[in-house]
Amino acid sequence: MGKYEKLLIKILRGTSDADIPFSDICHLLKRFEFDERIKGDHHIFTKDNIDEILNLQPKGSKAKPYQVKQVRTLILKYKLELEEEHEE
Repeated sequence: MGKYEKLLIKILRGTSDADIPFSDICHLLKRFEFDERIKGDHHIFTKDNIDEILNLQPKGSKAKPYQVKQVRTLILKYKLELEEEHEE
C-alpha cells in the first residue's frame, strides 16, 4: 500500500483530522486530478464535473481539521478513487 492510499484511509477514517500534513492533502488532491491555483496561502482546488471548490489554507504544517472534513465529504460524495501507485 502506497503513501497516498494510507493517507486516504486516514482521511476517510476521520479520527485524526488535526494531524494531516497540509502538503500531503494537496498532493492527494492532485492525484485525484484536481487543478490547483495558489493565491497567497490559499490553495484553491477545482475539478471538472465537481461543483464544489476547495479553498485550503495551512495551519502551520498541518491542514485545518474542518477542511480535511470538507475533502472527506467530497471524496465520499463523488466516490473518488486513486489510480494504482506504481512502485519503482
